[in-house]
Amino acid sequence: MPSPIVEAGYGSDPVGLVSGFLFVPGEPAREIDSHRAIAWLRGEPAADPAGFLWLHFNLSNSACERWMKSQLGLSEDFFASLRQGSHSTRIERQDDALLAVVNDVIYNFGVSSTDISTLWASVDHRVLVTARSRPLRSVDRLREAVRRGEPFRSPLDLVVHLLRDQADVLVQIVRETGIGVDRIEDQLLSQRLHGNRSELGAMRRGLVRLQRLLAPEPGALFRLLNRPPAWLQEGDLRELRESTEEFSLVLNDLSALVERIKLLQEEIAAKLNEQTNRTLFTLTLVTVLALPINIVAGFFGMNVGGIPLADHPHGFWLLVVLVASFTALAGRWAFRKQQAGG
Repeated sequence: MPSPIVEAGYGSDPVGLVSGFLFVPGEPAREIDSHRAIAWLRGEPAADPAGFLWLHFNLSNSACERWMKSQLGLSEDFFASLRQGSHSTRIERQDDALLAVVNDVIYNFGVSSTDISTLWASVDHRVLVTARSRPLRSVDRLREAVRRGEPFRSPLDLVVHLLRDQADVLVQIVRETGIGVDRIEDQLLSQRLHGNRSELGAMRRGLVRLQRLLAPEPGALFRLLNRPPAWLQEGDLRELRESTEEFSLVLNDLSALVERIKLLQEEIAAKLNEQTNRTLFTLTLVTVLALPINIVAGFFGMNVGGIPLADHPHGFWLLVVLVASFTALAGRWAFRKQQAGG
């Protein structure tokens, strides 16, 4: 998906911080560095109790994980999730904090890309910590929204924005894939099947992969909405519930598109099998029709004595009539077999 947002650079400071924002009610968000963020968390100067931070890190920086462990007091579950093999999108409660795993399309510096990468997030009432290995489009959209002055009530409100951006990615992918499926369906109706099977297979594999990675785990969201941390506001829960419902609608559209592709694949396979059967029947018919000629030619080509009709003045035409009769009988038998099988 092309994006109008172009970030000047994706470098980070010595501890791996790509960007940091301080949110104070009634004021625009302010960008801060890692030193000011730690000072704010320690109450130097006195921090507004209603304020919160968003700190975004680059995991490619070797000092990043070590600094987060020593300075931010994140749970071990967060660091364990960084090393897990499962990257499916989810939001889970971890003690008094939330652990979120969000997947999105890689930001490829203005080039359209469909590669997926993962963003890990730890959320509590004072700070949102996000970490990634490669730049993501959803993070750039969120950062641009913050810089435009879009209001955010809490750290979870930022996560909900990420989930909605993820849903927008799915909507765009489903729309573009649907256009491709419509084109292939038109080609199928006009009996042009060349290359369609491989294209549909690639579409289906891509959608299934997106469905597996981008779909939040319903059980985790259900447990979170029914047993949220005490610091979550009612507005946050309502926004999370609405974004989950929107995501469910998009996933239903994606599932319906996968089923449609599956039906098209089955239809194409049936048509190809029909073409193969017709080709095999044609080859069988040619073989059957040529059989009497081959048998007669074999007998008369032995060059032995006693060949019948050798001295008969009309022997050649008698053999032509004999071969034609046998060929007609063989062809009639083959067509009857074909009609009985059809």
